[in-house]
Amino acid sequence: MKKIIVAFVAIVITLSSYGQFHVGPQIGYTASNLSLNTDSITNGLKSNFVAGVFFRFGEKIYVQPEINWLTQGSVFKYPSIGSISPIEQNIKLNTIQVPLNIGWRIINLKVVNIRIFAGVLANFVTKTTITTSGGDPNYYDALPTEDDFGKTQWQWDIGAGVDVLMFAIDVKYMGGINNILNDFTIDGTTISSKSNLFMVTLGWKIL
Repeated sequence: MKKIIVAFVAIVITLSSYGQFHVGPQIGYTASNLSLNTDSITNGLKSNFVAGVFFRFGEKIYVQPEINWLTQGSVFKYPSIGSISPIEQNIKLNTIQVPLNIGWRIINLKVVNIRIFAGVLANFVTKTTITTSGGDPNYYDALPTEDDFGKTQWQWDIGAGVDVLMFAIDVKYMGGINNILNDFTIDGTTISSKSNLFMVTLGWKIL
């Protein structure tokens, strides 16, 4: 993680000397889901908030790195383990997210502009919390624990945005590249999981 942060700072310092520059805080809404490679276990969305800061360099073509603080996760529902069912696991991943996007202002007016963008991001999980409920507690030990989830999740993202005066609204979807839960065997089934995320943010360009 330290290497990523150092690289991030180096990018910001290097790009700050080129073209138009904006920086500001942002807040927003997220809907996250940990996808599964099996239909025998269902999963549910978790809604939460995101807060962070963004940097934007360039005019028609621009680069936008960010640092965000958010919670990702899902609810795993095991319909049949043992004689009593179902069992649910509420999974919460506290995350520092570092995206890097390249964008294009497709409409660039004085007051309003419309943008599209895409990029990659790294998620650093600072804390994993799992709450298990329902079913037969004798089977809880067979379920994934906090230690089974990875600490780094890479994702790709794609989205669109609108700038109105000093405000920036971005809507983006983020899909998992690597597994956050990798090859865990439960009740004879090997499962893996990727983190996927929908995000809407409102930013304020203070510069």
